[in-house]
Amino acid sequence: MRFDRLRTERLVMRRWQESDRALFAALNADPETMRFFRGTLDGPASDAMVGSIEARFERQGFGFWALEVAATGAFIGFTGLNPLPDGVPGAGGLEVGWRLARHAWHHGYATEAAQAALGVAFDELGVPGIWSLTAVLNAPSRAVMHRLGLTEAARFDHPRIAPGSPLRPQVAYHRARPP
Repeated sequence: MRFDRLRTERLVMRRWQESDRALFAALNADPETMRFFRGTLDGPASDAMVGSIEARFERQGFGFWALEVAATGAFIGFTGLNPLPDGVPGAGGLEVGWRLARHAWHHGYATEAAQAALGVAFDELGVPGIWSLTAVLNAPSRAVMHRLGLTEAARFDHPRIAPGSPLRPQVAYHRARPP
């Protein structure tokens, strides 16, 4: 199955376009946007991430969709589904994740788009459950996880974050597929 484009009430979730790259690089270079990640990304690292996302779409038919405001066509970040790596709770399963530009915060976009991604995961792919991971300090993303009906399942030290970093303590949220 392929899920190249989704539409919500206010958003378009779609495959990535060349025109997204510079805007995504600016988002990834913003220290405030990236404060709960290991660091900002430069242009080449941001482009590599887009390449990886698109490769995943080609292999599995879904991934992190580029996110735009339907009324304006403005690119605001991404939301979608991604396989969880080894060494974290839910490894081998799918996570729902998002990263939005600062100007798109506090509009409910992350929740709206993530709900659509959960619809693909549960209703179309039939996955048994969805995970979402973040730094314990990331109160905004944790609030989105609660709004999505995910509940805290585990706390752990992220193996890819250096010991002593305030971002190493992580929290995993989970939601089982509805009956």
